[in-house]
Amino acid sequence: MRHYALTGTVAAGKSTVAALFERWGATRIDADAIVRTLQQPGEPVHDQIVARFGSEVVTRDGQLDRSALRRIMLADVDARRDLEAIIHPAVEERRHALLDAARTRNDAVVVSEIPLLFEAGDPSAFDGVIVVDAPVDVRRDRLVADRGLSRTEADGLMAAQWAPSRKRAQATWIIENEQSRVALHHRARIVWDAMNA
Repeated sequence: MRHYALTGTVAAGKSTVAALFERWGATRIDADAIVRTLQQPGEPVHDQIVARFGSEVVTRDGQLDRSALRRIMLADVDARRDLEAIIHPAVEERRHALLDAARTRNDAVVVSEIPLLFEAGDPSAFDGVIVVDAPVDVRRDRLVADRGLSRTEADGLMAAQWAPSRKRAQATWIIENEQSRVALHHRARIVWDAMNA
């Protein structure tokens, strides 16, 4: 089994590339999907977040208010570290369980989509690292249009992550996503073929 990490800059198109790899036969492990599951009411992670940050991060129906959490994280580095200390170990535990299941099934290729691989993970644990990147203005526009962030929030979110140049320097493959979906598909296919060579 080959195990690759897919990471990159925020709003660069990581999930689009991961979906392509999945369509072409990879087993996909999505760290963001794991986070969303772990943050559901009744989950220990949800309860730990509420205990640390209070009722202001909970909506009326008991869900976590991701916008409120994002605002806190962008305004307070210590709060961001506290949130990461709650989330990351639980995500890694769940990700490793999914990886073990893939290994048991003898899956040929597993792609772990990990947005904060360099900030909080171990790139050396993978057979290769794919970084998806796009120009800052493109990513900012996506964050504003697709996620409803203000330009200031978008810039803060981008600044909270490693600089693209640092991520790119550690990549096995880089997929640029500044053009059309057709171009992205073509570039992703080249990387997919290299992953399976």
